[in-house]
Amino acid sequence: MSQQYLGSAAEIAEKLAGGPAAAPVRSRHKRFGDVAAVWSVIERIGVIEVIDEVVPRRADAAASVGTYLALTTANRVVDPCSKLGFADWWATTAGPRWVRLPAAATDHRRFWEAMDRLGETDLATIETELGRRIVAEYSLDLSGLVLDMTNFATYIDSGNDKAPIAQRGKAKQKRVDLRLVGLGLVVTRDGGIPLLSHAYPGDRPDVTQFPGRIVWSRSRESANFAREPSRVP
Repeated sequence: MSQQYLGSAAEIAEKLAGGPAAAPVRSRHKRFGDVAAVWSVIERIGVIEVIDEVVPRRADAAASVGTYLALTTANRVVDPCSKLGFADWWATTAGPRWVRLPAAATDHRRFWEAMDRLGETDLATIETELGRRIVAEYSLDLSGLVLDMTNFATYIDSGNDKAPIAQRGKAKQKRVDLRLVGLGLVVTRDGGIPLLSHAYPGDRPDVTQFPGRIVWSRSRESANFAREPSRVP
């Protein structure tokens, strides 16, 4: 999108009359295309509505839980940063044009408060509904799915006992100094679109988790997405 400042009515008349051209006083450049593309997908599958239906908004919250998670998703896709740095990044984009929030609403503490309202059961319900919508909206082929299991490093402090899922283990990123979280992800064979996920402690080898994840993924997928059971290679 290209914008040009034409000036006041008098300046425009002067230009048309052949007078000297007026230079713009100032200009602003905002990131637009990638943020708008991500947000359009979020709206298309109704991410905010699905989350808000499961986790109601707090009366004193500046925005709903769904809005905060959608904002976090957009940032993770476009230009990942910490919650502390979100407000500064958001100000460099055109996002505030279509997501109108007071400045205080993008404080990093508001994001943590929203995330604290989500329990494991809530996440499973939200994920299942979003998966169903994605399959229907994009006509995904479920005749074959792929299960991938990996782990990733976190920066959760070693003394933090509120995150028991983060454990020391064999780090595939070679970060033996950090605590790990394991992740099993079910994706479509065509395009690798994620449908289901399961996080587990990072000290558990993949081989001990694979059989259980096969049963888990087939039962959830066949019960919620497809009319016939899928093959999970």
